[in-house]
Amino acid sequence: MSLPGTPSDRVDGILANGDGDITTLFVSMARRHPDGTDAEYLRWHTLDHRPEQHRLAAVRASLRLVSTPACRAARAASVEPYDEIDHVMTYFFSAPSGMEGFLGLSRALGDAGRKLPLLPPVERGVYGVQSRRAADRVKVGAHVLPWWPATGVYVLLERGAEPTDHLLGVDGVAGAWTAQTLDVDARLANAPTGQSLTYFFLDDDPVAVADRLQPMLTQRTTEIRLAAPFHTIVPHEWDRYVP
Repeated sequence: MSLPGTPSDRVDGILANGDGDITTLFVSMARRHPDGTDAEYLRWHTLDHRPEQHRLAAVRASLRLVSTPACRAARAASVEPYDEIDHVMTYFFSAPSGMEGFLGLSRALGDAGRKLPLLPPVERGVYGVQSRRAADRVKVGAHVLPWWPATGVYVLLERGAEPTDHLLGVDGVAGAWTAQTLDVDARLANAPTGQSLTYFFLDDDPVAVADRLQPMLTQRTTEIRLAAPFHTIVPHEWDRYVP
């Protein structure tokens, strides 16, 4: 069903009221749980660890993603070590300076006995947001997509960058954010410089959208490291989407 009205990004009066303040992404990519207890980990992280991060003024939003076997089979590209990624956790920050409080809170939660062993890491990166686009049909502006109820996200990780605007016309793609790695303290990240990350926010089944995107992604001239659909977490249905 079509939503009424003019898209936000075409209305100056809407845009004048703010843009959400997000400039920076912290992205943690990890393997599945070594003991197969991914659902239990997601329960802890979603009910305990993730909400606590929002006491930090610099944390504006958060997003947790999971790859299922069907998602993995629908990947357009997946090279080592990125082929091992089944979990992606993203925190959206108003500025890179917010990372210091992020580390301090993590230590405090650990001291309170509130942390589980982390999922085996593949890569962590801090990214500066470069561009945001939203499909007109969803009405909401591109800046508010992190708060929009996506069914999933298609993650495109590549070295170099090419435009992705034409992919907004693919059925199920509601919008896209693109960001590039920032040079930060090694305590925070190990993602290589020159790496570009695009999140396509979805409102259809991620696997179905992946099938529609694949022919277009194979035409890109960048070095694609991961092109993969992921589901968002369904609260209190912890085993609904697991690797």
